[in-house]
Amino acid sequence: MFNDLTSPATLMATRRSGKARDLAAPGPDAAQLDRILAAAIRVPDHGKLAPWRFVVVPDDKRADFAALLHEAYAATKDAIGRLEREAIEQFAHQSPCLIVVMSNPAHASHIPIWEQELSAGAACQNLLIAAHAEGFVANWLTGWASYSHIVCQAFGGGRDARIAGFFFIGTSTKELEERPRPDRDAVVTIWQGR
Repeated sequence: MFNDLTSPATLMATRRSGKARDLAAPGPDAAQLDRILAAAIRVPDHGKLAPWRFVVVPDDKRADFAALLHEAYAATKDAIGRLEREAIEQFAHQSPCLIVVMSNPAHASHIPIWEQELSAGAACQNLLIAAHAEGFVANWLTGWASYSHIVCQAFGGGRDARIAGFFFIGTSTKELEERPRPDRDAVVTIWQGR
């Protein structure tokens, strides 16, 4: 666990994404993964609906995941080239830990779908921060597979469910660089009233 960070604000300010293809072992062990997931579900959730799900894809199911991606991709293309096949294989097998986050809104609820989707996004952010707090690097990816109905259904997605993202977690093999961030004054204003 990250014990050298002095405050939650420091923890959040030092979180960076690493490229999934650069994430190697070690990844979180079972206890660390339990803590990461426990933190991920502690988000604002109007109506206590838990409109999100976390699907852990274990190492011994990565070949099945790759096969699913090949099937879903083939359903959208007439022909698949070698580079596309290799990219699918790399995507499925990168990093020691893979979690698929599903946004599963409860349509029967009076809580607006938008609020439920925001809760799913908050769960995704908590997942990233918790992985960082445990000493790992994470990468939140979407791409074509997150918009595939075939892939979504394979992960238990029902009516209007969506894949919020694929979360790859591990140890970066490369130095992480800070990326440009927005200037505070460009994104923060003080409302002056009407």
